[in-house]
Amino acid sequence: MRKILVTSALPYANGSIHLGHLVEYLQTDIWVRNQKMSQNQCFYICADDAHGTPIMLKAKELQMTPEELISKTQKEHMEDFKDFHIEFDNYYTTHSDENRELSELIYEQLKENGNIESREIEQFYDEQENMFLPDRYIKGTCPKCKADDQYGDACEICGATYLSTDLLNPKSVVSNSKPVTRKTEHFFFKLSEYETFLKDWLKDSRVQNEIKNKMDEWLKDGLASWDITRDKPYFGFQIPNEKDKYFYVWLDAPVGYIASFKNLCDKKSIDFMEFWKKDSDTELYHFIGKDIAYFHVLFWPAMLEGSKFRTPSSVFCHGFLTIDGEKMSKSRGTFFNARTYLKHLDPEYLRYYFASRLTDKIEDIDLNFDDFVARVNSDLVGKIVNIGSRCAKFINGSYDSQLCSESYNKQLITEILESKNLIVENYENRNFSKNIRLISSLADDINKYIDNEKPWKMIKDKENKDKVHKVCSDGINMFRLLIGYLKPVIPNIALKVEKVLQCDCINWSNLDSILTSHQMGEFKPVIGRIEKDSIELMKNEAKGEIND
Repeated sequence: MRKILVTSALPYANGSIHLGHLVEYLQTDIWVRNQKMSQNQCFYICADDAHGTPIMLKAKELQMTPEELISKTQKEHMEDFKDFHIEFDNYYTTHSDENRELSELIYEQLKENGNIESREIEQFYDEQENMFLPDRYIKGTCPKCKADDQYGDACEICGATYLSTDLLNPKSVVSNSKPVTRKTEHFFFKLSEYETFLKDWLKDSRVQNEIKNKMDEWLKDGLASWDITRDKPYFGFQIPNEKDKYFYVWLDAPVGYIASFKNLCDKKSIDFMEFWKKDSDTELYHFIGKDIAYFHVLFWPAMLEGSKFRTPSSVFCHGFLTIDGEKMSKSRGTFFNARTYLKHLDPEYLRYYFASRLTDKIEDIDLNFDDFVARVNSDLVGKIVNIGSRCAKFINGSYDSQLCSESYNKQLITEILESKNLIVENYENRNFSKNIRLISSLADDINKYIDNEKPWKMIKDKENKDKVHKVCSDGINMFRLLIGYLKPVIPNIALKVEKVLQCDCINWSNLDSILTSHQMGEFKPVIGRIEKDSIELMKNEAKGEIND
């Protein structure tokens, strides 16, 4: 049995979960469910990223304290994830005692190693408010593309990152006055001291080639020291023994992975150090977006190495989501919150569709609504689920819901059974789209078999009663196998099928055989077709949210 710890990137606690976020969480959840179906010990943990200036600004806008905001947001996030059938073993927050203690421990260890240096820097200062201005407390003109009204850390138009002091025409968000520059002491993590370690770490297929090549560019150019300090006011953890100095959010945020697991360990009596000690033989995997690879593939492994924790087994990156071929955009009405989707559509539709597009590559995936409707209605409902409904009608109606003691088409059943190992392998390697294609092809073969045998015609002749029983029992058994193969993707449908068939909880170990002389229950619809009106209603609601 493998012992595995899995994380997804921490959603920021100042906004709602949207469909772009769900690419990652659904990908991770599918991968984890496959591990659990293999009866490996696999923990999936996450947390809200709850610190930083944007939290302070949002809380001020909503006339809340930061603590009230992050508590409200965490509850909302957890409900969204639950309703999309994303099963975390623990969902926590970075604003926790565990995270504070671990962040301080890592900082002190790096400091003891000589990896932390103090340096005077120039930073914007608001003379009216008598305060240094964090990045998000400053707005001005982007120094790269010249777009106006941009924050002091990054441009939302061109994506450029820069120092706040590089901003053109800066002004304080607090007082609307022009800030001045003043010197202040900051602490820096000397990342360059870990260049050799990072080069060796990246050699062992820790990341996809595209990411490795990008990181090699950074390493070739030399790694700069990383500013880990923010001045008061700041919502976060104060640096030990320092006045008015706080850890930058990107220091304590990834530590939240460790802290969330520590919280789980304390609740469930799990051996924490077995998973996090330097020489651990357990596995650790991070699923993240390509936009934060720099932090997870350079800063994070270096921090862990320097503080004597184990480093990740692999970091899996994914691309972005586009909607009907365009970037998600509030102004264009192509931005959908998770809750907006859930009001109109079944979450299993999206789980299935995303799985049909996800590979091990770092490619953007497109949610094309015409393709979405066609693929779900034709493949999932029309091909796969329909096998169960068309065969159960005969088993329920003519055979007292009792499956036959033997099969009729042993060759086809054997073919379906022998596909299992490849399907498990594809899940392991994150090639979900291959599985969707393979399972769809198997469904075609099953439907062809049923169409050729025509049980609806044979049943009219009493002499064919035994044959119809065998054919339809074959159909139910092969339907069970397909649903089992899809269980990581559509867990709620799988649960309904388990109840209808009155069979044991499906896992990979019991998908080596079929049900014979088995009493099933009355078949009930497990999922219906997508109605196009639902798509339009969802789009209209999204536009309404934007206009409000």
